[in-house]
Amino acid sequence: MARILVTGAAVGLGLGAATELVEHAHEVLVHARSLARADEVRLLDEPSAHLVTGDLATLDGVQELAEQVAAAGPVDTIIHNAGVLGGTAVLPVNVVAPYLLSALVPARRLVFLSSGMHRGGTATLDGLDWTGSTRTASYSDSKLLVTVLAAAIARVRPGVFSNAVDPGWVPTRMGGPNAPDDLELGHRTQVALAEGRGADTSGYWHHARPRRTHGRAALLRAQ
Repeated sequence: MARILVTGAAVGLGLGAATELVEHAHEVLVHARSLARADEVRLLDEPSAHLVTGDLATLDGVQELAEQVAAAGPVDTIIHNAGVLGGTAVLPVNVVAPYLLSALVPARRLVFLSSGMHRGGTATLDGLDWTGSTRTASYSDSKLLVTVLAAAIARVRPGVFSNAVDPGWVPTRMGGPNAPDDLELGHRTQVALAEGRGADTSGYWHHARPRRTHGRAALLRAQ
């Protein structure tokens, strides 16, 4: 049994991944932005599911979450699932929080939620406001940056398996009710990578298959 942190696990893909991991007899730290956000998460009735909270749009919230995770004991895997589609929190939630949690919470396996939209992102750090005070990046930019982060960690941290996953355009609150992809398939690759099923590896994935990624991220993985 592994201990696995899933961020943004109150709804959607995160809840799906956390639920399946509990069904597989893992201990799962189910992250929600606040206690109120987790009120209706039935998964928390399971003895192996434990609530942790923290607002990933703020540095204090990320630190609070890291402290709760540390108090629960060593973590084997982090699924960085939490994300927002727009607004000033795009960089803090989609990029800064995964970076900080990966630094603050040691784990052998890291799974970052990317998107096929990362290929339309701009590969530059110039002029970005990482504090969330202003909006200086698009969703595509943020997903390119987090995909590059996943590739960089795989290169510079030996023994850590760092993967980015495109779950497809799925019918979550973010994706909308008319999204064409399968919600169940959307989280299964995260679960498989979190568990280390098959050979340990680092890469970019869509529905359990390796896929080509943006050239900047591909270059890092090739080095």
